[in-house]
Amino acid sequence: MQGHRAYVVTGTGQNPLLVVLTTGGTIASSLDSDGAARPNLGAAELLSLLPPMAVDLRAQEVLAKDSASLTLADMQRISDAVGAALADPQVTGVIALHGTDAMEETALLVQLQHGPQKPVIFTGAQFASDHPRSDGARNFTDAVRAALQPQADPGVALAFGGQVMPVWGLYKFSTDAPDAFRRVADEGATISHPLPAPVSDLRVDIIAAHPGSDGLLLEASLAAGARGIVIAALGSGNATPELVAAIARARNEGAVVVVSSRVPEGLLSPIYGGGGGGHDMRRAGAIHARVLRPGQARILLAAMLANGCCETEIANAFEGTPDTVPQSRPA
Repeated sequence: MQGHRAYVVTGTGQNPLLVVLTTGGTIASSLDSDGAARPNLGAAELLSLLPPMAVDLRAQEVLAKDSASLTLADMQRISDAVGAALADPQVTGVIALHGTDAMEETALLVQLQHGPQKPVIFTGAQFASDHPRSDGARNFTDAVRAALQPQADPGVALAFGGQVMPVWGLYKFSTDAPDAFRRVADEGATISHPLPAPVSDLRVDIIAAHPGSDGLLLEASLAAGARGIVIAALGSGNATPELVAAIARARNEGAVVVVSSRVPEGLLSPIYGGGGGGHDMRRAGAIHARVLRPGQARILLAAMLANGCCETEIANAFEGTPDTVPQSRPA
């Protein structure tokens, strides 16, 4: 797609103005002749999903990708588009139509970079537009209504499957349930100040731990230039002695290592020893992500590295709670 394409669908000036950003995903997809679903619906077609509502809509096509194929540069492009919309004093809020595979990551990046004082609602679909169980129209409508609520909280949220959820700690738990998202814990973010620096040029990788895993993948990540690494660990944040040794080597080379978990729910606690447990990983220099799962942990780590945060700040953001983390950066 060459640049952004903007559509003003209604423009009376008498209703609240929402900017609708389209980025692709299942909500914009239909089946092609070969039977594959691809994001081929434009902004005008997506806006036609909405029922009549007392709102003015300005739609902008940002991307047309499945979110599984997004890069950090793509996520940055979406975040920049949200920021530009929020800067318009006439805009009441922003709706971002996005694929579900990486929705919680892009949504968290927007929250971290902008700390919006207006509602920003992400939504999408589990089923393509021509699927018998298509859910995009309902989710889109719910997102618009959420943004228009007089008591709508500022900041980024997800409207999906009949729920509206803050973005911190979100994860996708189902490939085919209409209410596809959950939160790890009902807690607020540990970051309240914006982290505006772009993340486009950073490399932050996720390494999956498994029984018998060694340090080969972690070392390959370092060789590829990763400044940060997230371990998708077992259980409450555990791995193997070999991976712990690789973490120690990574720390010696200056990389920041954050431990998350492949388990979808529950808080992480680095209490296990035995050579490869969370306690051992922490002694090797790793930081444990108390709430965030690997995808969101990668985004937070990338944002903090891009903004030059020190390791103490990074550890506080991942391991603290909203009540214990300082709410402003040290001078």
